[in-house]
Amino acid sequence: MIAYIEPYFLDNDADAGKHTDGVSDSLNLQGEILCGDDAADIAGKDFGGMNSVKPLAVVRPVGSEDIARVVKAALSSDKLTVAARGNGHSINGQAMTEGGLVVDMRSTAENHFEVGFLSGGGGGRGTAFVDVSGGALWENVLKRCVSEYGLAPRSWTDYLGLTVGGTLSNAGVSGQAFRYGPQTENVTELDVVTGKGDVVTCSEMENSELFFSVLGGLGQFGIITRARVLLQPAPDMVRWIRVVYAEFDEFTRDAEWLVSQKDESSFDYVEGFVFVNGDDPVNGWPTVPLHPDHDFDPARLPQSSGSVLYCLELALHYRNSDSNSTVDKRVERLIGRLRYEEGFRFEVDLPYVDFLLRVKRSEEIAKVTGTWETPHPWLNLFVSKRDIGDFDRTVFKELVKNGVGGPMLIYPLLRSRWDDRSSVVLPEGEIFYIVALLRFVPTCAKASSVEKMVAQNQEIVHWCVKNGIDFKLYLPHYKSREEWIRHFGNQWSRFVDRKAMFDPMAILSPGQKIFSRAL
Repeated sequence: MIAYIEPYFLDNDADAGKHTDGVSDSLNLQGEILCGDDAADIAGKDFGGMNSVKPLAVVRPVGSEDIARVVKAALSSDKLTVAARGNGHSINGQAMTEGGLVVDMRSTAENHFEVGFLSGGGGGRGTAFVDVSGGALWENVLKRCVSEYGLAPRSWTDYLGLTVGGTLSNAGVSGQAFRYGPQTENVTELDVVTGKGDVVTCSEMENSELFFSVLGGLGQFGIITRARVLLQPAPDMVRWIRVVYAEFDEFTRDAEWLVSQKDESSFDYVEGFVFVNGDDPVNGWPTVPLHPDHDFDPARLPQSSGSVLYCLELALHYRNSDSNSTVDKRVERLIGRLRYEEGFRFEVDLPYVDFLLRVKRSEEIAKVTGTWETPHPWLNLFVSKRDIGDFDRTVFKELVKNGVGGPMLIYPLLRSRWDDRSSVVLPEGEIFYIVALLRFVPTCAKASSVEKMVAQNQEIVHWCVKNGIDFKLYLPHYKSREEWIRHFGNQWSRFVDRKAMFDPMAILSPGQKIFSRAL
């Protein structure tokens, strides 16, 4: 079968870029295949904008059976690989394949949407869930769940223009993860196409090894085509608050106290970020206020303030039926314990869906200014509580003290909210921090400036390694086997065994550069 496909794509330049219905027929696909310039336009680059490859073809499947046929066709070849691509938001080419087949999961976005309830004790209704396609965007899942059922998933990412399968293949974290865990902890069942071309339903109880392999598995073991996502009643409104700190120790002490409170005794969302102690509109004081009427008065900062400052970002959910005084009391009970700088508290009330889609506005602005299309040399890490102070002193206060042209996130997570049976690897200790340097490159920037940003990211990682910092890359990207072995540590052998079990020919997700295609 594939012996016919390869020369068709490679030798028929006249057909490049056209819909290859004949090839679709040879594979018995219900979907379509594109090649040539059309394929490169769709899957030749990603959001990172720093890699460019030429796939052999892009497949737009109708469902799981189409995807399974593509995988089996690749297995029948000598060298073809398969990469599942969601909305293209990988940074370092993780969802790309040079000369391989890219499965555009967006074509399956509407395949599944059904709300149900898990069996409860005594035969009653239990926790609500929604079955959604792996190619569905989280923002669309949110809107439909809330508008049609008054329900919503429990755990999110900050930006919701991502596919369900894409985030579940990594972890999926935001300010709710301290309470509910990452998105990988909030699914109970998956449909997966393995690297053998098998279509398998899996859960904690059924085909559990595949279930936990795929969650956080970087696309190495299977392509998620359906996920059963846990739901909860959606609140109506959110009280969104930011408070500012001059001292890192006080910032981390308060953040750790908040995330360590019992479920109903804290805010519903806890994040934080670092910003430059200056008037830079992209990196400094103007990035903190939540409303145009808010005034950030630097004259009120302590004279001891350093090159960077810290902001805790908090949110409390409530219903329209809750009185203002009730909401105020809940907020004051928590925020009264915090030791932020006096005069630096900013807050607004907004609808729940608007809060979860808050980054959408930033996306719209970035598209207008052109920075959405420029390279994004981002760096995401998990850093242990043990080493986060050293990280602050070297990285935030020295290496990036002038900012990165975008947000510098930092907030604590709880290891006990993560299942160690999944493929995700974490630092040691109960509390660790996510650190995200989300660089945006001005449209006028030269290529050399992007190279400097990439070099600085590498400098940070090398500093962590050299100084024994307990860290893991989140959304990891390494180029050598030795680096991947170090990344997985004592979980490496399990990862290799799972690869042999579910994708023995190393067909899937070659852009991660963990395994090479078996001949």
